[in-house]
Amino acid sequence: MKNDHVARILFEIADLLALDGVAFKPQAYRRAAQTIESLGEPIEDLVAAGTHRDLPGVGDAIAKKIAEIVETGRLGYHDELKAKLPIDLHALTQVDGLGPKTAKLLYETLGVRDISDLERAAREGRIRDIKGLGAKTEEKILRGLSETRQVEGRILLGEALPLAEALIERLSASDLFARIEYAGSLRRARETIGDLDLLAVATRAEGAAQAAEAFVSQPDVEEVLAHGEAKASVRLSGGLQVDLRIVPPESLGAAMQYFTGSQAHNIALRKRAVAEGWKLNEYGLFDGDRVLAGEEEAAIYARLGLQFIPPELREDQGELQAAESGLLSRLVEWSDIRGDLHVHTDASDGRAGLEEMAAAAQMRSLSYIAITDHAKFAEMIGGLTPDALKRQIEAIEELNERLGGFHVLTGIEANIQPDGSLDMPDELLSRLDVVIAAIHSHLRLGRDEMTARLVRAVEHEHVDILAHPTGRKIGERPPVDADWDAVFEVAAGHETALEINANPIRLDLNADLVRRAIAVGAKLAIGTDAHTPEHFDFMRLGVLTARRGWATKSDVLNTEVARDRYGRHRTGPARPPTE
Repeated sequence: MKNDHVARILFEIADLLALDGVAFKPQAYRRAAQTIESLGEPIEDLVAAGTHRDLPGVGDAIAKKIAEIVETGRLGYHDELKAKLPIDLHALTQVDGLGPKTAKLLYETLGVRDISDLERAAREGRIRDIKGLGAKTEEKILRGLSETRQVEGRILLGEALPLAEALIERLSASDLFARIEYAGSLRRARETIGDLDLLAVATRAEGAAQAAEAFVSQPDVEEVLAHGEAKASVRLSGGLQVDLRIVPPESLGAAMQYFTGSQAHNIALRKRAVAEGWKLNEYGLFDGDRVLAGEEEAAIYARLGLQFIPPELREDQGELQAAESGLLSRLVEWSDIRGDLHVHTDASDGRAGLEEMAAAAQMRSLSYIAITDHAKFAEMIGGLTPDALKRQIEAIEELNERLGGFHVLTGIEANIQPDGSLDMPDELLSRLDVVIAAIHSHLRLGRDEMTARLVRAVEHEHVDILAHPTGRKIGERPPVDADWDAVFEVAAGHETALEINANPIRLDLNADLVRRAIAVGAKLAIGTDAHTPEHFDFMRLGVLTARRGWATKSDVLNTEVARDRYGRHRTGPARPPTE
């Protein structure tokens, strides 16, 4: 899909117009960009049908520009604006601590045009001398650059997964592929993806060349890097490299294992084979010339005396030892999720109403959601006043009477103050079914101070969930510094769940911290932090992250069933009880 590409150009136009002092237009472009960014269907399909003109915030002028981007990959109007300010605004503003105004200032004072210029200026200490910036800004930019460099040339899991699935769907629609799957780091569900590996079986033994030709001829292929009869590599229009290997059906399982496991996992697995006098490679498991396994992936692990190891665990982090001892538990699955405990509406910073969000959750087979809008107490985020929250509670009660089996829980996302207190009164919190708490400011407190802040929050009698605990944004903002093992211990003791925020730019907690939280008995809550109906689809990214952290169904709070009106007027944390 070209949604991200179109939205990125519109967002940059909004920034460029604002920097040029233009009134009103920036807001229009930003609204259109937000609409396209949150679309659940390809913008190119809407343009082809002419229905993109009906999207919220998209007038005739912007609709024409969207069509130009979709058809040509660029926009003349955008190029004209960039000529006035010839900098890589998108890349620069991905660095934490650097907004459009600062980017313009750095260009005008230091000639900074791109990330390389920025890094050179920061390392040479030239940013601190600019009036209005100083040493702290320079230090923040350096930290942001470090975070950005870690994901340079990679894309988010939440971007790679739909790209892979759309490509596989198109290829599968032909009669050339009997089977096609993705492998590599995407199948392991790593939070960022460098390139995409596809493995396929051709419908006919002699049809591999035709299948490879269909692959390199896909409409979003920008460049063909290699093209053989059974192997091809391309670069898509968004920059992602995709490698296709066409294998015989008797080797598909071996290829899936070989091209999915990390290097360390595969080396450890091959050592087990060698210890038996066997050979393991992408073609199969062999005893001399005799094939022991190859067609089915599970058969390879079984022949090597192991439980089947889910792809998300194949990192050589103890999974082989656990599988050998029969200690691998069934990991949580997407189908286990019964509800979403982190949902926003247009009452705060969401973009859809209460009923629309409830209907979207029902369509995705959830049985309950918690509405957790921000409150006005959080100064940096618009939200509910106490009176507005009371009205929302009444509206939710009325809605529940009409929903039948589906249930909407009342809730709030409270802001954690620097001292660990919450920014709203206990009397108000006590009326809610679900209270989630999160840090939104003062992210650079020292380790001890941040730990004490988080510990006080999870100890609060009304807090049910600590949301996006580390505050990190992948490639944009590093996590806060805290003693996480200490926080997890307290959370477990107070039965406060720790969120895996499923937004693709967060995935917070990450897999390593998920595993550490589980180790001390803390509960998890996978929340989408949905701000639009389409954001409910983030849930599977959170589930994949939970699986990478070895989480089972019993570790995750929202795999349980919520009874109607549980927790109202409670004196302690509410939990969705089992049926």
